[in-house]
Amino acid sequence: MSSSPRSWRRAGTALRGWRSRQWTVTGAGALATAVLVGAPTDVVPNPLFGRSVPVQWWNYPALAVTAVLAGIVLTTYVRRPSSAPEPHAADGGRLGAIGGVLSFFAVGCPVCNKLVLVLLGASGALSYWAPLQPLLAVLSAGLLAEAALRRLSSETACPVTPSA
Repeated sequence: MSSSPRSWRRAGTALRGWRSRQWTVTGAGALATAVLVGAPTDVVPNPLFGRSVPVQWWNYPALAVTAVLAGIVLTTYVRRPSSAPEPHAADGGRLGAIGGVLSFFAVGCPVCNKLVLVLLGASGALSYWAPLQPLLAVLSAGLLAEAALRRLSSETACPVTPSA
């Protein structure tokens, strides 16, 4: 067996083994992610936040993919019954966190980001930052997918026990 921390086969096996509890947590995690990323960026319309630049068409699928993948990654951290082995250390947790943060910058209003405004100004934010945002969305989804793949793969991997 390969020592790689990722395996599509093991990840698929883990997903097929999930029960309703895991899928419920995935749904709740996806919804929470959609609100936590979508509300402040005003991709999810709300009375608390606004944006100076209209939401782009690709913001919606980017937010949906982010939410689903984040829900899956979050679910892998839920404690399982004591009979099930816990995932290994090569879990991809940092990748998931970075992917989640990048998604916020990817779908956010380009001129509402104070850091971008300070560095590039309003015209620079629209000319340079806005065209990079779809690439950030793809990078974010890739990092979240890799984190999910690693976390799920470790759920079904045979644990290595240290010799006595």
